[in-house]
Amino acid sequence: MSALSPNGLSPTSHRYFSQRLRMHFVEWGSRQAPTIVLVHGVRDHCRTWDDLVGRLSRHDDYHFVAPDLRGHGDSDWVQGSGYRYFDYLYDLQQLIEQNDLGPVTLAGHSLGGAIASFFTAVFPELVSKLVVLEGIGLWSRENAEAGIAQQIRDWAEITRTLAGREPRRYPDLQTAYQRMQAANPRLSEAQAFHLTQHGAVQLEDGQFTWKYDQYTYNFHGVGLSEDEIIALWQNISVPTLLINADQGLQNRTGQDDTLQYFRRAQLHNVTAAGHWIHHDQPEEVTALIAEFLGGES
Repeated sequence: MSALSPNGLSPTSHRYFSQRLRMHFVEWGSRQAPTIVLVHGVRDHCRTWDDLVGRLSRHDDYHFVAPDLRGHGDSDWVQGSGYRYFDYLYDLQQLIEQNDLGPVTLAGHSLGGAIASFFTAVFPELVSKLVVLEGIGLWSRENAEAGIAQQIRDWAEITRTLAGREPRRYPDLQTAYQRMQAANPRLSEAQAFHLTQHGAVQLEDGQFTWKYDQYTYNFHGVGLSEDEIIALWQNISVPTLLINADQGLQNRTGQDDTLQYFRRAQLHNVTAAGHWIHHDQPEEVTALIAEFLGGES
């Protein structure tokens, strides 16, 4: 049995609407089982979780749900505005409430980790446990001293730059796969091809490009200050598992003295791993999550 195909089952694909956008998610297992919602990071997609789902399903019976964030995967791109935390949180609320899933265990990676933690603070009735993998931390410290006017100017300049950037194109899926593997040499050939297969789309001229919207990579003006982020972290009341990599992001949730802002959190640092920690050390990450899920609420 392949770890990318949990219990021999393929995920089913579904749609829902949020702010007039047609959103996409996949799910595995029975809705009668406890639900784990998995939120991917920037420029990623819902099928990044396949391997972890396969491994966790061997420990217990769960119902897994993984959305494509707006501007990613098979969800619609935003037209006429950027990508803000407020909107990501609203999309997640709609996913959980429209499908009557809550309360859920909420897990997220990178940008998805930040979204998951903020969501837990804002909608505590919908979350029972929180898992954050290499979540974005207080990166705003790097430009906070610039002042709001300069921050808006920076956002405008980055937005203009992204508007003029041509998405990379590849003559075939194999070339896109090689690019994926070069971007993260720790990926196995199977992992890299799987992520490419679900993260790329063929264009009318036969070439391939990535599914994500270029605008999703502008983190300026996403809507939360450092003080607001800290206030949200302090409002999280559920058991929380933070997993970071020794070669991960420079600013991560739980690092840089930020663990103090969490009431019921445990932090684990995984060695020999980069930012895509669930791909680099899948067995250790799975074991940590499985133990956490089996513990007391």
